[in-house]
Amino acid sequence: MQVESLKIFDEFGNHIGEATRDEVHKNGYWHETFHCWLMSIENGIPMIYFQKRSKTKKDFPNLLDITAAGHLLAHETVSDGIREVHEELGIDVNIEEVLPLGIVKNSINLQNFHDHELSHVFLLKRNEPFTKFNLQKEEVSGIVKANFKEYYDFAYGLSESLEVEGFEVNEQDEKITVRKNVYKEHFVIHENNYLFSVLELLKQHV
Repeated sequence: MQVESLKIFDEFGNHIGEATRDEVHKNGYWHETFHCWLMSIENGIPMIYFQKRSKTKKDFPNLLDITAAGHLLAHETVSDGIREVHEELGIDVNIEEVLPLGIVKNSINLQNFHDHELSHVFLLKRNEPFTKFNLQKEEVSGIVKANFKEYYDFAYGLSESLEVEGFEVNEQDEKITVRKNVYKEHFVIHENNYLFSVLELLKQHV
């Protein structure tokens, strides 16, 4: 099995070398990721989409997260990161179709896991619902969406729950329709600095 290498950076964004993914998360090196948020306008209402991480994922299984995201390998450019949208969601899209929102720092620190990301954030926006998903089951087990304005309030702590709707894939690879309320514990624990920065960037385009 080939070991993936990532570029590593200091806190100021200066490239200082390469390391394996395990070394990156063990030692807390800054590294590049690609984040693509999906949004649609439905009857004039902006909707935001989340992926449900597969239960077999090493980190944060079964939690809701950024619509499509992944690490940029040492040999990849930022534009190469668009592959994540196709690989995880089964949506064919090229880099010219997504809107770059900038680089946002994103850190998660747990006991033996230190994830310090320089996240290249993009928006894929359409004026109709996203309906054609072909999920990479090793990575993603469902897609749900929420009213963006309601998610905005939820993320800022103005409401305790959020109504989402979409589908999850069961053990028999069947799509099961879901509509339910979710809470903070159902989401990956991104720090507020990242989440609020992204929300304000997205808000400019709804």
